[in-house]
Amino acid sequence: MIIKKIFEKNFDEEVHSNFLKFGRGVFKDRFLIEGKRQSNDSWAIKTGPEYVNFLVQKCLEKTNGKVKIKGIIVSTADLREEISFEIKKASNFKGVRKISIDTEIETSEIKELMKKYPRFFYALSFSGENFSIKVKEKAPKSGKPGKESEEGPKADFCTLKTTDRGIINELFFDVGDFEEAKASHEIIVEEIVYPKNYESLKPSEIRELSKRKGKITRKLLIDGRKKTSEADFIA
Repeated sequence: MIIKKIFEKNFDEEVHSNFLKFGRGVFKDRFLIEGKRQSNDSWAIKTGPEYVNFLVQKCLEKTNGKVKIKGIIVSTADLREEISFEIKKASNFKGVRKISIDTEIETSEIKELMKKYPRFFYALSFSGENFSIKVKEKAPKSGKPGKESEEGPKADFCTLKTTDRGIINELFFDVGDFEEAKASHEIIVEEIVYPKNYESLKPSEIRELSKRKGKITRKLLIDGRKKTSEADFIA
């Protein structure tokens, strides 16, 4: 999980690819997440769009064979020739492609697709033996947080119900045991670190290889108690 990796100073390719969308500046209310214990061994989780691919992948790891999957795959490439499952609808607007699906699919196909194209967005809803995940069928808008309310932005893009304590421990890696917890993050990008040989590179290569340097503030509310922590990053 990206936030956990940043606090562990593990700035791998997953972290880098997720930070490419950020320029210099302050980005508030990112990676929103809420968690609530429903019973001794089950939780209800709500998140912003940044967690979707991670949670979809985690849930797919728990499934085999055919599963009823509904949702969209958002990409920059035409995937119609690469997939064999039924497509409900395909669209293309200014280079952003969406494939809508609502059918039974061999989970191995989705797993392989996510492995090959990890940067595409997989807004998929499905259920398994110990989980149910529901994701809004739309592309995330990086410039906007969740819905505004008197209490501030809400984590409202993805809902997960699960009995998997491993997922809970990863999402709330610094929380410990809890009944109800919320987290929001402020990302401050102080500098764009360009590759040393940027003068010989194409604009697309410069964008791909450049790193963001700054800090992230993690604000937690755990059973009514507030906790704040910070971590520097270069990703």
